[in-house]
Amino acid sequence: MLPVVSFVIPVKNDASRLRRCLATVMANDYPPELLEVLVVDNESTDASAQVGLDGGATVIRSSARSVAEVRNSAASKARGSILAFVDADHEIDRGWVRAAVDVLSAENIGATGAPCLTTPSPTWVQRQYDAMRSHPTARQDVQWLGSGNLAVKKRIFDELGGFDAQLTACEDVDLCNRLRQAGHRIVADPAMRNVHYGDPQTLKALFYGELWRGRDNVRVTFRGPKTLRELRSAVIPIVDLIAIASGLVALLLGYPRLALACWLIVGGFIALKAIVLLRRQPRPGLSGAVQALAVAAVFDVAKALALLARGSHRSRRSD
Repeated sequence: MLPVVSFVIPVKNDASRLRRCLATVMANDYPPELLEVLVVDNESTDASAQVGLDGGATVIRSSARSVAEVRNSAASKARGSILAFVDADHEIDRGWVRAAVDVLSAENIGATGAPCLTTPSPTWVQRQYDAMRSHPTARQDVQWLGSGNLAVKKRIFDELGGFDAQLTACEDVDLCNRLRQAGHRIVADPAMRNVHYGDPQTLKALFYGELWRGRDNVRVTFRGPKTLRELRSAVIPIVDLIAIASGLVALLLGYPRLALACWLIVGGFIALKAIVLLRRQPRPGLSGAVQALAVAAVFDVAKALALLARGSHRSRRSD
């Protein structure tokens, strides 16, 4: 027998995109009586709650302080054996649910999903940003998946205590780390296609997005497996921050060459990231190289500064 699948969709002042998201959920090729859709309205001042009701969802009111807490509040009320986490600014394909159910039918797989795709008409920043994601062409084991496109067995989710509500960001990385440490596999399936309409459109939006997203990066990374591959996402921002600060101090003390040497370390990491972006593009040219460098630079600098500054979710969505 097919399982009940419970969608958890957090929203705050995003009525128009929520409408599109719900339409794609309801259009899935899956028995409607086995679909439960829970929209968690986090103190919206627009028509988000009404859009949820009109779209056939159960609307749960929340005043939670973090998106992790928002999702947990709905997950605790869900009746499905599979929890499907999708955000309001996403849309999913018609075969999404059946693909999730099929993957999770394996006993040793705890979660599934896929890296999101950017908007169909992207800006150049969105194109480069999307190139940071590795898009598998077949099912494969992965280290983590984003919580905007994630399906988890409810039994395992409950055993792990859900998302860490104390985290402002990176709650999905933390959950996936704990899933793998508990012996469960995470499998990405390209059939769970998901388009994200919230990717940053400009370099300014990218900067604030990573300034917000990177605030819990180090804490979450050091909780997980201590391998070089796992730790690099935390180590690089730390090294970048030390190099940026050391360069500024050296420049103030009158050692411009030392300052340049420090900043070349940061530039090296940026160049490596830009090369990765270029290799994932079909026909990279000079303009593509410049764009990749710009996006890589803003991304890395924002990640480093996030260790000191604290971006807000509001500023992340302001552009």
